[in-house]
Amino acid sequence: MYVADWMTKRTFTIGPDDYLSDAITLMKEKAIKHLPVVKAGRLKGILSDRDIKEYSPSKATTLDIYELHYLLANTRIKELMKTKVVTTAPDTPVEEAAMIMLDQDIGCLPVVDGGSLCGIISDKDIFHALVDITGVRHGGHRIFLTVEDRPGSIREVADIVRRHGFHLQGILTSYEWAREGYRKVVIRTTDIGDFRGLKEELEDNYRNVQIKKG
Repeated sequence: MYVADWMTKRTFTIGPDDYLSDAITLMKEKAIKHLPVVKAGRLKGILSDRDIKEYSPSKATTLDIYELHYLLANTRIKELMKTKVVTTAPDTPVEEAAMIMLDQDIGCLPVVDGGSLCGIISDKDIFHALVDITGVRHGGHRIFLTVEDRPGSIREVADIVRRHGFHLQGILTSYEWAREGYRKVVIRTTDIGDFRGLKEELEDNYRNVQIKKG
């Protein structure tokens, strides 16, 4: 799955010479937290609600409410937008986009194709992808266990699941907090099949088996 599958294609933008008050209004109306700053079809920067919050108090310490409104109405976007923008491409795997956002501590990535903005992927889009990939919305059982990190070990678990009449909805693995030579596995299944037989066979063959019945 790629960024193109999950990004928001209808992207609201603003220009560097537009005013901060316009950005605030647009963010409130569209319930968004990030605005790519575009000029002549090219990405020039990005403005977030965090940028606005950090800018306004620093300028407002000695201003009364009328002076603050005047300031917001006359401040141009280019005065506070971030110009060093981390971007991604439509064909970037969605998990790589998530890793970039995590490592850079940012809430979104403008998606650029051929130099032009074609979308934006945010933390909300990443959450949407996670929900879909795991199959959690479809219910069913959630199986957690630790397996040896060797070829075929996950297939062996999947074969047990299928042998007891269940269908696989999603498989996730991780090495985080697993001892060397092992990996953690989470499998989601449909809610039909021989649950007792599945539970007994998994517990007979694996340690740390946890099954949440759907």
